[in-house]
Amino acid sequence: VAIGTFGLDVGSFTPFLWCFRDREIILDLFEWVCGARLLYNYIWIGGVSHDLPPGWVGKCWEFLDYFEPRVGELNRLLSDNQIFIDRTAAVGVIPAEVAVRYGLSGPNLRASGVRWDLRRAEPYSIYEQLEFEVVVGTGEHGVLGACWDRYMVRVRELGESVKIIRQALRGLPLGDVTTGRPKRLKPPVGEVYGRTEGARGDIGFYLVSDGTDTPARCKVRAPSFCAISCLPEVGPGAMIADAVALVGSLDIVLCEIDR
Repeated sequence: VAIGTFGLDVGSFTPFLWCFRDREIILDLFEWVCGARLLYNYIWIGGVSHDLPPGWVGKCWEFLDYFEPRVGELNRLLSDNQIFIDRTAAVGVIPAEVAVRYGLSGPNLRASGVRWDLRRAEPYSIYEQLEFEVVVGTGEHGVLGACWDRYMVRVRELGESVKIIRQALRGLPLGDVTTGRPKRLKPPVGEVYGRTEGARGDIGFYLVSDGTDTPARCKVRAPSFCAISCLPEVGPGAMIADAVALVGSLDIVLCEIDR
């Protein structure tokens, strides 16, 4: 979605259609496994809501074999297009120190040359067992930390995601998909903060428990809110068309910002 809509933001329509075509296949796989296309509620404490349906793993392998070559086609169509490069490679530059100061994370932080990924820095789940590269910006077509780097980090992470999924499918365990935990939990009185590496960056949850099954307080740390916060520093002086490219390259979601 981020790659297709960013192409649309800077005036390229065809990549948007190509990306949404492949997104539909992914959403069909999600719907098949959990009944939802966007709001999944599939990963539960102690496991997942239910097992994978028969035939799903095979279809997932088929999609990976189909999708991996599509990334190269996208590069020929958009990433290496000189007009696209001219529109993005020296626009919306976010230096590494600015990215860190404003709490940027995920592709937006890595595009500024900061090699930080929670799955590597603070591994959780099975990420410690998986091989993948932490992709960072290179500034190869312009200035490090520009719109092109933020776009290209996401494109290159498509290949790393395929690599991760292949490893996960090969290592799928047998047995019960839950650990027998009750559906409603009553954690002890106290507080906890947990975070994961989401598609847009660091997603954190701060919870305060009063001993009941309802949090006394819940605060969400959303990556889009931090990303948009840097605009007053990096945006002034930009042309209106470049401001559109800058905001599009951050891949914000407005419901994360309106807090």
